[in-house]
Amino acid sequence: MDGVVEPGGVMPITACRVCGHRLFDAPLLRYRNMPKSAQFLPAADDLARERGVDMTIRQCSGCGLVQLDSEPVSYYREVIRAAAFSQEMGVFRHGQFSDFVNRFALRGKKVVEIGCGRGEYLSIMARCGVEAYGLEFAADAVSHAQKSGLRVTKGYVGDATCTLEHAPFDAFFILNFMEHLPDLNTVLGGIRRNLSIGGLGLVEVPNFDMILRNKLFAEFVTDHLFYFTKDTLTTTLKMNGFDVLECTEILHDYVISAVVRHRGPLDIASFDAHQHFLEAKVEDYLSRFGPKRVAIWGAGHQALAIMALCGLGGRIRYIVDSAVFKQGRYSPATHIPIVAPDMLRTDPVDAVIVMAGGYSAEVAALVRNTWAPAADVAILREFGLEIVPRTARLS
Repeated sequence: MDGVVEPGGVMPITACRVCGHRLFDAPLLRYRNMPKSAQFLPAADDLARERGVDMTIRQCSGCGLVQLDSEPVSYYREVIRAAAFSQEMGVFRHGQFSDFVNRFALRGKKVVEIGCGRGEYLSIMARCGVEAYGLEFAADAVSHAQKSGLRVTKGYVGDATCTLEHAPFDAFFILNFMEHLPDLNTVLGGIRRNLSIGGLGLVEVPNFDMILRNKLFAEFVTDHLFYFTKDTLTTTLKMNGFDVLECTEILHDYVISAVVRHRGPLDIASFDAHQHFLEAKVEDYLSRFGPKRVAIWGAGHQALAIMALCGLGGRIRYIVDSAVFKQGRYSPATHIPIVAPDMLRTDPVDAVIVMAGGYSAEVAALVRNTWAPAADVAILREFGLEIVPRTARLS
């Protein structure tokens, strides 16, 4: 399809809108003379010039997401909900929202609906004990929601660095709207920016898993650029900084509903504390012996890093390693000579610290039983130094 201009003069999309990988060259499906949009119903005067459009369904060769290769409909930023008139839907949403609020202790917290339409679902969420806000692009819908007493702002998350009014929010929900959005990564990035660290979300899209199972060929519509399975929805959300806590099928399996959490940076401050802990243990052990009377067995990457972080350069007599290609070299950063095991016999030391990872017990047995029976032996463990008794015979 490369180089072929579709009717209207628009080049088809050839790369995934989410992950950027190339779409497979062969389309999954191609439909001719389809309705130009879900919301366009021609009047009698339109019929003479009204024509259908061609629709091509493609799949990403990278993340697997199924999508149209065409431009979005003109009103893609606006939410239009016919389902909101269903009594069954109202009952379902109230139960769903109440459960969401109670499960995650959101009562009294700030929650925003992205693409709230006329406030049909926002009003239900507001009755669940949260401080509910909405964002909607359609001016008439915003006006209607505001006249109903809802806190709705006109706008669209068209910039990943935007700051929404009343942000940061403790949670968000976006219901059957994401599949319309060509700039999906930008929208999800903007939502994430306006959440508190660890903020939650309720994300729903039409269920392509169900469409595949039931061969619902008529479910494709120009309004929906994306067709998410559980797998591709989860991938999309994770790529945009969200952890997916759960992902289920709801509403007679027509909808995939995902609960997500804003993923902040890992807290690994404990690494620094543990480093200082091990440094102190090594320092205490070295203090029991004279200068440069201790050797280390092991020139693996972890041992070399520990020697550098503990500042052992000039304090260790030598490093023993059985790998011939390492012998005759020096440790990086600390510049300690690396020698063969028989050095323990020709130039004995008072103690050997074994830093050989998963082989440490095996190496300690060799030191104790073969190379340096008279020396103190200690194994570096995660919890500190494991002192091997002098009288022990290891096997």
